[in-house]
Amino acid sequence: MAWWGYALLSAAFAAATAILAKIGVQGISSNLATAVRTVVVLVFAWGIVFARGEHRALPGVGRRTLLFLVLSGVATGASWLAYFRALQLGPASRVAPIDKASLALTITLAWLFLGEPMTWRLAAGALLIVAGALLTIS
Repeated sequence: MAWWGYALLSAAFAAATAILAKIGVQGISSNLATAVRTVVVLVFAWGIVFARGEHRALPGVGRRTLLFLVLSGVATGASWLAYFRALQLGPASRVAPIDKASLALTITLAWLFLGEPMTWRLAAGALLIVAGALLTIS
């Protein structure tokens, strides 16, 4: 499957996540809900790694790679905690678009730190995403 196929799957699963999480976070703390979700993700991801035999590459993971994966994990955890709290306090139809506005920030950070190209179409698309997210809050 091409990268865009996985990206579409990611979008579909992210949409399902918002709805399922909104229902699941009712009646419990958002932190506990995030912790339960995290355990499921952990078991699911390691299950795939072991099933595919990819765990054998673990000793070869370099320190720099490990550092950035750990930092990414911390960012993911913070994002999930904030997302579940937002879902607990607000409507999913407004929380999810604001959360997805992170795409505009990702485009900017990829341009600044990774040297990825910034075209006028990409910049315009990012601005439209932010505008669309802002329109959902009112």
